[in-house]
Amino acid sequence: MCGFVAMYSKDNQPVSLEQLQKMNRMITHRGPDDEGYVRKGPIGLGFRRLSIIDLQHGHQPLTNEDESIWLIFNGEIYNYRELQTWLKERGHQFRTDTDSETILHLYEEYGTETPKYLRGMFSFIIWDGKEQRFFGARDHFGIKPLYWVETPHAFGFGSEIKSLLEMEGVKAAVDPVSFYHYLTFQYVPDPATMFAGIHKLLPGHSFTIKNGTMNIESYFQVEFTPEERPFEEYVEETRAALKESVERHMMSDVPRGAFLSSGVDSSSIAALLRKQEKLKTFTIGFDIPGYSELDYARRTAAHIGTDHHEVEVDGERYLDVLPRLIWHQDEPVADPSAIALYFVAELASQYVTVVLSGEGADEFFGGYNIYREPFALAGYQRLPQGMRTLFANMASNLPEGTKGRSFLIRGSQQLEERFFGNAHIYSEEMKEQVIAASLKAKVPYVDPWQVTAPIYEQVQHYDDVTKMQYLDIHTWLRGNILMKADKMTMANSLELRVPFIDTEVFKVAMKIPTKYKIADGTTKHVLREAMKDLLPPEIKTKKKLGFPVPTRYWLRHDFYKWAKDLIQQSPTQQYFNKQYLLQMLEQHKDEKHDYSRPIWTALVFMLWHQIYIEKKYSFGPYVSPHVAKRHKLYNL
Repeated sequence: MCGFVAMYSKDNQPVSLEQLQKMNRMITHRGPDDEGYVRKGPIGLGFRRLSIIDLQHGHQPLTNEDESIWLIFNGEIYNYRELQTWLKERGHQFRTDTDSETILHLYEEYGTETPKYLRGMFSFIIWDGKEQRFFGARDHFGIKPLYWVETPHAFGFGSEIKSLLEMEGVKAAVDPVSFYHYLTFQYVPDPATMFAGIHKLLPGHSFTIKNGTMNIESYFQVEFTPEERPFEEYVEETRAALKESVERHMMSDVPRGAFLSSGVDSSSIAALLRKQEKLKTFTIGFDIPGYSELDYARRTAAHIGTDHHEVEVDGERYLDVLPRLIWHQDEPVADPSAIALYFVAELASQYVTVVLSGEGADEFFGGYNIYREPFALAGYQRLPQGMRTLFANMASNLPEGTKGRSFLIRGSQQLEERFFGNAHIYSEEMKEQVIAASLKAKVPYVDPWQVTAPIYEQVQHYDDVTKMQYLDIHTWLRGNILMKADKMTMANSLELRVPFIDTEVFKVAMKIPTKYKIADGTTKHVLREAMKDLLPPEIKTKKKLGFPVPTRYWLRHDFYKWAKDLIQQSPTQQYFNKQYLLQMLEQHKDEKHDYSRPIWTALVFMLWHQIYIEKKYSFGPYVSPHVAKRHKLYNL
């Protein structure tokens, strides 16, 4: 797990070493062990290393025997040993035992087809001097990030946006269309970012630059193909696939551990890992009743027999680190659990360098509670559309929060009209109120369906639950879940691995019929049955909580004055109707309505704006003292 930067000069001029170093320095936290640079012809590559495999010989940029091909790579390839064996049989000579060198030699065999053969999490860039080809790719599901920008004179690439902002000709500016989408989704959907002109390479895609022209292509498409087979077969296949995936994800030459919450996902990974070795587990909780998973996690840790560690966080500590962590995120992502993830990663980084976690289980196996909604609405939707529309119009006149209001409104809509993924923060009516009149005059209404409609268009033949999974994989998983997983762990120089998000695991999950996912009064039924013998009984049936963070409570108490001051003082009136935000804050404080999510979404944007647009905060390269101490062991 590492980080990199790269530049391609359109003018065929040498890339400045000083420029590369300046960009690379901003991601020191991603790789405290080593750095490296190479400049060849029109390209420049910079790398920061977090040593995980072959600690002494994994220096990058890495080259082949005749130095015609150069590589920078962030991630892990879990089938690299099989590929390495095959490549050696074909005459390739290896100087290291790294997965990165395997990519290099695989490229010599397959060129731009290389990503199709990789099992793992990755983003990488290759300079092919013979072909004068600049090539890069991002993994199948978007576990590892890859950002890019184009200026009149160059293309720039990086593991984090903050590096690209150090490039000549790149200026931090808000993309107003992205701002509209952020209010809907609580993050900016791929391939856009909140920065005008800066993009994400889509998961499952590669790019090629030749003769100054960039071409982006897809090499992988998500597809669900349910098969009618006995339930027990899917249970056995799921158990076997996860066991094998966890074993693959153990690959490392440094200490490992696992995150452990109160749910079946992380508990399953921890239990399978514990079957293989002694294990340290890590959990976070909060000091507000009802917002702590510590007790459940302790019981699971005791049940599977781990060396368990935990941290409890209060509002003051949470707020203290918030600006720096928004800097680490690059973009505003208004998921309060992202900050919670930082604290548990900080705890884990004091003991291990690699952690396994449970991200992806819900999207692959049908785990979110909202996935039960199509079944709940099925009876009501048998009524004539005209009658349901009438009821919805009547319900819309009721105060928000009135029991049954949401059911009647959502029941009148098709899935494509009502489901934008796991986060839907501001409705279109609320956006009409909260967006500043000056912005609406400058940038007319931006339809959120322009994000989701093309995705739904590809899966019209799926049932509603599978459509929801498909949409979440293409929006929520990559834009929220995996972003925070990467940024918050790498802020602590910690490598996070996600055994559920594995191509071989997906080959099992993609075939499970919906009736086996949503069944027995719960979600991800197959997964729960597959793991039930490894976990405490209460975990198997426990309703999903995610990372419960008490922002609802804090905004009424500890955070109220801070939030009010930030709204009033932030120079973001060109984006927000501040009077509307303040009204929401007062109604939330008085417990007239729960506006915690839309308020938090606005506050996170304002903090992000302070950091990246106003430059009120100045954050530079940083590695925490305990990480620096730990990595002296691996310093090359």
